[in-house]
Amino acid sequence: MPAPILRRRKRMSKKILAIALAALIGAGVATVQGFISKPIPQLNIYKVKDDLYNIEGDGGNVSVFVTNEGVILVDDKYEQDHDAILAQIRTVTNQPVKYVINTHYHADHSSGNARFLPMAEVISTANARTNILEHKQPNAVGVAPARIVFTDETAVFLGGKEVRARYFGRGHTNGDAIIYFPAQRTIHTGDLMADTTPLVDYGGGGSIVEWTKTLDAAMKLDFDTVIPGHGPVTDKAALLTYRNNVEKLRNCVYGLIRQGKSQEDIRDILMADTAGKPTA
Repeated sequence: MPAPILRRRKRMSKKILAIALAALIGAGVATVQGFISKPIPQLNIYKVKDDLYNIEGDGGNVSVFVTNEGVILVDDKYEQDHDAILAQIRTVTNQPVKYVINTHYHADHSSGNARFLPMAEVISTANARTNILEHKQPNAVGVAPARIVFTDETAVFLGGKEVRARYFGRGHTNGDAIIYFPAQRTIHTGDLMADTTPLVDYGGGGSIVEWTKTLDAAMKLDFDTVIPGHGPVTDKAALLTYRNNVEKLRNCVYGLIRQGKSQEDIRDILMADTAGKPTA
């Protein structure tokens, strides 16, 4: 297998901020929340640390944690990725999938739940489960909420190994979990970090104001390696850089508000500044 790639203001101001940022990334949110069925893609698995792998390609990254009693997954992409995910897992272990931990509710990270629930328990924050139920569409494919939820933290112990899930606050959504592999000194951030322009899902309770505080709390964990929601495996320094970029985006909008810019002006400036940059 290839080696891993380590790569305050008044209420009205906040409302304008929300509208401006929503305009910036609205198309991306609509796509993610639409639970759109897509063709089956090519997936690839890479070793991150001992017993820990990452599946890249189509949708969010999937962490694969192998134990002698079964496999723990972090996220499960789209429903149609189920068989391809299992095929990639089979290249590193014959152990069955016992648990899936969702980082958040977006379809590219959790709409595989329905296919995994017959064989595994699915875990998420309580807010992520609520979001799945509230945003479910009549023609949604593979949408199923977790059966086990937590509010602040939980852990899975399997085969003598441990995986922790923590909720530090709002950011990308109001239910983003950080998954921590203490022995591997690795975290999976979900879309609290991705190789994209920061996307705030206000419909899902996200907050550009709280995002940096959430990442500050995560930074206190003992880790050196980061599996982002999208993109190649990277490190703690890159997470700090991303955190600072989120702060810059927030401060940019506040600055434009102080200059008296209209919602339309703010939207246009942000669109021009992020032209060509993808959203997750």
